[in-house]
Amino acid sequence: MCAERQDALNAIKNLEISPKADRVLWVAACVSAICGGLYGYDTGIISGALLLITRDFHLTSVQEEMVTAAILVGAVFGSLGGSWLSERFGRRLSVMVVTAVFVAGALACARAPDMGALVVARVFLGLAVGGATQVVPTYISELAPASRRGGLVTLFNVAIGVGIFLAGVVGFAMRGVWSWRAMLAVAAIPAAFVFVCMMFLPKSPRWIAENEGLESAVDQLGRVRSSRKVIQREIVEIHDAVTNMRDEERGWRGLRLPWVRPALVAALGVAFFTQAGGLEMMIYYTPTFLSGAGFGGSSALLTSLGVASVYLVMTILGSLFVDRIGRRRLMLVMGPGAVLSLVGLGSMFALHPAAGSVASWLIVVFLLLFMLFNSGGIQVVGWLLGAELFPLPMRAAASSLHAAMLWGTNLVVTATALSLVQWLSLGGTMWLYALVNLVSVVFVWRFVPETAGASLEDIETALRHGCFAPTAANHYRIPPAADDDAPQPKAG
Repeated sequence: MCAERQDALNAIKNLEISPKADRVLWVAACVSAICGGLYGYDTGIISGALLLITRDFHLTSVQEEMVTAAILVGAVFGSLGGSWLSERFGRRLSVMVVTAVFVAGALACARAPDMGALVVARVFLGLAVGGATQVVPTYISELAPASRRGGLVTLFNVAIGVGIFLAGVVGFAMRGVWSWRAMLAVAAIPAAFVFVCMMFLPKSPRWIAENEGLESAVDQLGRVRSSRKVIQREIVEIHDAVTNMRDEERGWRGLRLPWVRPALVAALGVAFFTQAGGLEMMIYYTPTFLSGAGFGGSSALLTSLGVASVYLVMTILGSLFVDRIGRRRLMLVMGPGAVLSLVGLGSMFALHPAAGSVASWLIVVFLLLFMLFNSGGIQVVGWLLGAELFPLPMRAAASSLHAAMLWGTNLVVTATALSLVQWLSLGGTMWLYALVNLVSVVFVWRFVPETAGASLEDIETALRHGCFAPTAANHYRIPPAADDDAPQPKAG
């Protein structure tokens, strides 16, 4: 292995540095992140299309839940299967497989002759949604330098926001022009675009180092780094990480090791609260809830578009500032606002206000405030932590488990939302979600350290040495990366 390391270092000396390396990195991150847009669109479009589907297929409320939640069932299995796929064939090829399934699934949904076929097609489409959320953040995180990893990985979140926003626009503006079949089918176009583009983009250097050797990893890093010094440092870090791998640390077996447990607790806990806090329910059912509260169809759909707009704006802002502010601090600052917004929203629903009254418009205000605080906080960080907390030997398996937690929680919330409203009322349901958000703030304060500015190898070292934990003094104990330009989270 020492000889291989020396050969790799020699290869760096002869490596031709591309002046377009930074551009290639951005293109790879943006193109692969389009899968997040597909996820956002394919899950969000049901909000507007469901009214049309219900009219055509005469669905009951239980059947509406089945159609809505079907994609999430597939997403759970897709996220778990993504581990084997990305470990066996690599991150880039896995993205290509996922986009092919996106194309086939979107077209199958659009051609469904009845409710049963639509449910089956959406389960199949969900395989791509779940697979994308496992492999894309991992692919981007393994391409990105430590100082920019947060911003680049959260492009996936931004793309989700773009997809949800476009779904809202289509649901509102095209409801009298397009059928629900056209709304579902159009997602095949960007999926095909990503499939073609991925053929020309770099592979994950960390996967390449483990499976094809360090010299091949040098070639891939040379496509996305503009400095030999940076490449040399990363190759040394990757070599050390690969050298220290043990058979018992690889894949699913590695998740049982005690030193990995703090990362599992932090990442899976945040994943649970990302979905259990109620945001996805708002995206899927806002028109349904507001129609039941006395809003007209157009007003309900327009508010749904406002929800999607706030989500998009806040994920963009989160992507820009998550490396500077820090993951933990962002969640702790925004979380209490989400709690108070849901308390206010529940109170307004409990008043059963008349349409057009001040209280009815306060429903819209509190709904948008909740979206602002939740999507600008824990939603920005939820997918990111799954891509950066886990060591290389078990990263694919752990990120699959992380994605499965996200989708499993989403499935439970979505499949029970309407029933929960019937049992607790709209106001009571919002208060329940306020309690969940409050618990999430306590969880982050207790279990989630700050990782901004730390390389993937820094985080692995902290886990192995038992110092992966938040502290009262500075909120983090992960040693920062050596980059001079890496933004450091402030103490406090």
